[in-house]
Amino acid sequence: MKRRPAQPREGQGEAWPGSRAVAEFLARQLESRRLSPRTCATYGRSLRGFARWKDSDGGWDGDWSRLTARDLRDFVIERQATHDRRSVHNQVSAVRAFLTDLRERGGIDGTPAAGLVLPKLPKSLPKFLTEAQAEQLLDADAGAGSPGAATEAARDQAVLEMLYGAGLRVSELCGLKGGDVDLASGLVRVTGKGAKERDVPAGAAAMDALRAYWALRGAPARGAPVFLAARGGALHPRAVQLMLKRRLAAAGLPADLTPHKLRHSCATHLLSGGADLRLVQEQLGHASLSTTQIYTHLTVQRLREVRRKAHPRA
Repeated sequence: MKRRPAQPREGQGEAWPGSRAVAEFLARQLESRRLSPRTCATYGRSLRGFARWKDSDGGWDGDWSRLTARDLRDFVIERQATHDRRSVHNQVSAVRAFLTDLRERGGIDGTPAAGLVLPKLPKSLPKFLTEAQAEQLLDADAGAGSPGAATEAARDQAVLEMLYGAGLRVSELCGLKGGDVDLASGLVRVTGKGAKERDVPAGAAAMDALRAYWALRGAPARGAPVFLAARGGALHPRAVQLMLKRRLAAAGLPADLTPHKLRHSCATHLLSGGADLRLVQEQLGHASLSTTQIYTHLTVQRLREVRRKAHPRA
C-alpha cells in the first residue's frame, strides 16, 4: 500500500501525470454539456488528487491503461483514513466517469473500477421548509426603495417563487433564457443535468412574480437571461445564495437554509399534497425514481408526527 502523499497544490495549468488525458476528457464534457463547469472543476480536482496519489513514489508515468483494481482499492482504503465517506464517494465517482469515457473511446479495454466496493454512506434526509415557513419566507419584506432597488426586489421575489414553485436547481434557474418561460401556460423549459431538457409547471405565483419583475426591467429577448445581475449579464448562483441569506434573516428563519432546500421543500410539499411520485420525479428531473423516493420518507415521518399529536390512541 502506498504512503500518503503531500497535499497537492490548487494551482491551475500545472502538468501532472495523466493530466493531458484528463484535460481532454473535461473539455469533451463541457463541449457536450454532459457536465456543468462546476462539476468539471470538481472532477478535475479529484482526478488530479488521484493522479498525485498514484505518483506519490514517483513511479507512475501517467498511463491510465496501466491502472488496476488493486490501485483503486488501495486508494479507497487510504482515503477513508483522512476523508469522510461522501468525499471518498465523490472522488471515486470522478475516477469512474473518466475511466468509463476512456473505455468508450478505446483508450482502455475495461475499467478497473468495475466491481469496486465503497463504504456505505450514512442515510440522511434532506432538510426542507415547512409550508408555514415557506409562506413566511415568500412574504418577507424584500426592502424595495429606489426604482433600482424595486427592480432588484421584484427579481428576488421571482427567483424565490421559481425555486420553490418549480423545484429548480439554482444552476437551472440561472441558466433560464428568454423563450424558456411561457407565462400563459405557466410552464418553464429547463435544461438540467446532462443537458437534458424538461418542461415543468412553476405555478401561478411564480408567473405573477415574473410578470411584476419584467414590468420593471422589460421582458428578456429570446436567448437573453431571464434573471439579470445588478451589473447586467446572467444572475450567478452565488448571488442567489447571498440573496436568500438576506431574505431568511428578514423572515426570521434559520440562516443555514440554501436554494437547494427550496427544491427539497417543493418536492416534499407536492408529495404531502398527494402528488404522484413519478410526476414529482419528472418535475425535479431525476434520472432515477429511487432518487425521488427519499422524499417519501419525509412525508411518512411527517405523518407519524402529526398522528402522534392528533390521534387519540397514538
